[in-house]
Amino acid sequence: MKRNVLIIILLSMLSVHESGAQKKWTLMDCITYAVSNNIQLQRQRLLTENEKVNLLKSKMDMLPNLSFESDGRLGFGRSVNPVTNLITFEQNVSNSYSLSSNYALFNGFAYLNTVSANKFMLKAGVETEKVATNTLVLNILSAYHQVLYAKGIENAAKMQYELSQKQLFRIQKTVETGRESLSSQYEIESRSSGDKLAYTVAVNTTSQAITTLKQILELEPGTEFDIATPDLDNFLITDEIFRIDSIYDIAAQTLPRLKAINYELMAMEKQVASAKGRVFPRLSVGGAIFTGYYKVFREDATIEQAGFWDQMKNNNSQAVYMSLQVPLFSNYTTGRNIKLAKIRLNDTELKLELEKNSLYTDIENACLEYNRGKDEYAAARANFEFNKKSFEVVEKKFESGLVDVTDYSAASTTLFRAETEALRTKLQLLLRRISIQFYSTGDYQSMINFK
Repeated sequence: MKRNVLIIILLSMLSVHESGAQKKWTLMDCITYAVSNNIQLQRQRLLTENEKVNLLKSKMDMLPNLSFESDGRLGFGRSVNPVTNLITFEQNVSNSYSLSSNYALFNGFAYLNTVSANKFMLKAGVETEKVATNTLVLNILSAYHQVLYAKGIENAAKMQYELSQKQLFRIQKTVETGRESLSSQYEIESRSSGDKLAYTVAVNTTSQAITTLKQILELEPGTEFDIATPDLDNFLITDEIFRIDSIYDIAAQTLPRLKAINYELMAMEKQVASAKGRVFPRLSVGGAIFTGYYKVFREDATIEQAGFWDQMKNNNSQAVYMSLQVPLFSNYTTGRNIKLAKIRLNDTELKLELEKNSLYTDIENACLEYNRGKDEYAAARANFEFNKKSFEVVEKKFESGLVDVTDYSAASTTLFRAETEALRTKLQLLLRRISIQFYSTGDYQSMINFK
């Protein structure tokens, strides 16, 4: 039943016709455009990509390294002949090559824990991206609501102004025939002037609300923008009552804002374990291949020296080794890293508790406001219907000369206020209902697509 109501609400909001050459943006148009083009979301996606790179790097750290080295040297004076191992004072040239590899067999599981931590940080980044998306969508919903409300006020003010113009025209005719005094015309003119001012203010308010929504969407400067106004009369208000604890239990499991911090907490735990792993001895194995070339520049050219490729082959050597490193003292570097990792862990735990409290408060306010808002809207709607009928009676009496301009103006003002209040309470109620549905699902797609 809840989903059916929201389907009707949102389809009514989205199923509107465009008029004129200018495109009318529906709620779905606004959300789709913003999610694809918002700069802040693009930056958040880059941060997620950064976490992917960190994860790949930590995985690669577990593989053996491989390096190639080469050097060339021109020797003068005293040196050692690498072929004969004898000291020589003759000018010489040497060139060496080596290929080596090293692999850590054990390092206190620091690498494994770092990989796990980065996996959780990547998951946290994905959820944080959803949080940023949902925040943007909620901001658009709020701004969209403000535009609808401003447009409703503008339409009501326009009707009041047109009505006062109509009565002014009638009074002017009756004054010309002598049936009404000139003072009555002045009073209606004053009323019409006030209605024109109210209409002008309403138009400017609508323009500001549209500008605010346009700025949230980050449209190109100079882009023509207006929203498609749905038929608010088709929106249904139900009598359902939301239970705060029930909504919170669902939100705590589904909302990305809590998932993101939970993943961060898991990552911090792994980072603590990784930092502690640096205390353990490090065992590694490795291997290397060496070769080189050596030539002495002699005055006696009759002494033959092996060629380059022969020396490269003959001077070849290999080595394998196992290394054990026991950390005895590291200038408090390891201890500091462990301490900082624990501090980050404790801070993330507190951050999670704060977010849980904030989420519960948000849901509590939304549910209470919705439950109270139903009564408020019902009263506002009944008040509007009453004042509408009352104004129709006063208007007929005014046209018949049974009431004066003051009573007519008072009735018109009361009707305008009742109409705007009914619109305000209805839009707020709908916005709160959509927000609660969001808390129950955790994803903005659920607010615009129901299947």
